[in-house]
Amino acid sequence: MTAPPAAPTGPGPEPARPTRPSAGPVPTASSLRSGLLAGVTAYVLWGFFPLYFPLLEPASALEILAHRIVWSLVVSVLLVMATRGWAKVRAVLANRRQLGLLVAASVLISVNWGTYIWAVNSNQVVETALGYFINPLISVLMGVVLLRERMRPWQWAAFGVATLAVVVLTAAYGRLPWIALVLAFSFGTYGLCKKLAGVESVPSLAVETAVTFPLALGFLIYLQVQGTLVFGHSSLANTLLLFGCGIITVGPLLAFNAAATRIPLSVLGLLQYLTPILQFILGITVFAEHMPAERWVGFGIVWVALAIFTIDGIRNSPRSAG
Repeated sequence: MTAPPAAPTGPGPEPARPTRPSAGPVPTASSLRSGLLAGVTAYVLWGFFPLYFPLLEPASALEILAHRIVWSLVVSVLLVMATRGWAKVRAVLANRRQLGLLVAASVLISVNWGTYIWAVNSNQVVETALGYFINPLISVLMGVVLLRERMRPWQWAAFGVATLAVVVLTAAYGRLPWIALVLAFSFGTYGLCKKLAGVESVPSLAVETAVTFPLALGFLIYLQVQGTLVFGHSSLANTLLLFGCGIITVGPLLAFNAAATRIPLSVLGLLQYLTPILQFILGITVFAEHMPAERWVGFGIVWVALAIFTIDGIRNSPRSAG
């Protein structure tokens, strides 16, 4: 999956920097409704991603990842052409700092996508949900460690409770929940790179996918030479679904961007939990993953941490302070 973007920094997937409605013209009721609808659409689509990737089998996780990169670049280029955004792309390529950050972001999101796809197709959807539950906390921690931001007392409390949850879940799984941690840290760092780069979503995604495009295309050519490429050699439906990886990557991102410019950050921050909630539900229902009592305890502790984190965020938001 493209990891859904965390609202403070947002599968899909990508962390944009939403503009607070109060910073510009006061949004109309119609604008707020359309923004809310767009936000719900983005996060619900990201939440249902676990249903999409199994349809791409017998393609391997690496082949699916390669197709996602290749076709996302195609869709991004079409969008750049439609919006006449080539000047913005050239500006990024000429800015060494922005380009360097987007190269790093490209590597990080590829790790995120690859891990997510492999986990989903290995029937470990619940653990991917855990990664996106704890992602907001990881993002805040990175702000403290790397940007020297100050964490409020209740944020420290939430992080402490989340750390306890990881310990409990490590005992429950019999191993460190590495899938969740890789997803959370790769996406959190990706969000940090995107925040520091400050590039709009469409040109940013075009540059990011262009960075890894040669490797992705080369890998697909290698599979073709080896006679193991699934694309074009399986059913027509499978081929179309692999091509659709580009659309499902960019589509929710555009919906997220529409929401980010229309609704308050506090609302967007609450909507982001739709994705892991849906993934969790799918994991224990559709994928019938085993959830012993100790894992329920671990997830319960995570949800307590998120409740503390969310309530503190709402209490300290500009709207509630004003």
